[in-house]
Amino acid sequence: MTKVQRRLFIRSMAAGAAGGLTGWIQQALAAAEPKSLPQGIIEMKGDVSVNGKPVHKGEHVGPGSVVETSAGAHAVYVIGDNAFLQRQNSRVDFGDSAATFMRILTGGLLSVFGKGERRLSTPTAAIGIRGTGCYIETDEHKSYFCLCFGAVDLQPVNGQPSSYETTHHEKPLWIEGGMTRPAKVINHTDAEVIMLEALVGRRSPFPPSKSGRY
Repeated sequence: MTKVQRRLFIRSMAAGAAGGLTGWIQQALAAAEPKSLPQGIIEMKGDVSVNGKPVHKGEHVGPGSVVETSAGAHAVYVIGDNAFLQRQNSRVDFGDSAATFMRILTGGLLSVFGKGERRLSTPTAAIGIRGTGCYIETDEHKSYFCLCFGAVDLQPVNGQPSSYETTHHEKPLWIEGGMTRPAKVINHTDAEVIMLEALVGRRSPFPPSKSGRY
């Protein structure tokens, strides 16, 4: 996708989905419009810190960063060909390699990733993903995991591993005490996944008949 095509695509997507998008998502789409898409924090609200220091829109986030959001805050940021929407009261530690890509310690994070394998973790699971979009919410004892699309190798702490693929949120799970159980799709939407993919110049892989369902 060329820069001009990307700009037109983002404009058309924002127009088509405006009825279902909150104002801050529309602002994030607008932030993606310049000729070269920036890295780092694209949009934010409230108190956001990186490595313990307050930050503002446009500041760098990368390997080794610890991103934290306070109550009522959120942040949209880009690292390479990966994009993230971090919810309030969340802490995410980014490692320095694909093998230790990131650890979600608490709170919620919606992520879309470029090609290749990456290792994620929460207090209750190790997660190997490939070309994936996923949403995670976690605390010390329980994690919610939705593989929005792509492939995953899931290893609950003290539990049995499993591998599966999805195309559109087919298998959300709760992970607790080494066990998994089915869940519903919560606290993330197709519009948000599409927005993150647009920020890194990709179209959503969702089947056209299902896009916008959530």
